[in-house]
Amino acid sequence: MANTITLTDHDAIRDWAAARAGSPALIDTSTEGGMQPMLAIVFDQAAYQDQDRPERPENAGGRELVEWEEWLRLFDERSLALVVAEDTPGLRESFYELVRQ
Repeated sequence: MANTITLTDHDAIRDWAAARAGSPALIDTSTEGGMQPMLAIVFDQAAYQDQDRPERPENAGGRELVEWEEWLRLFDERSLALVVAEDTPGLRESFYELVRQ
């Protein structure tokens, strides 16, 4: 694995994701109400899969694309940082990890 860098600046996070065709998403991992959704960034065609499905019941699991403002608000509330691989010429890795600051 290449060296990593840690991003907390909102513009840097958006730029990193945009360079890889990434979109902000929330993943409902709970089977019960009241659980916090997991933040994620989805890439390429995965960002558009399952978006045409009819409304699912609350807490049915799955991924929901959201606006950057909502994603970044949760990112800040949870005191997170985005760890990504350093850019290498000719290679755009989409590896990322969300960690607590």
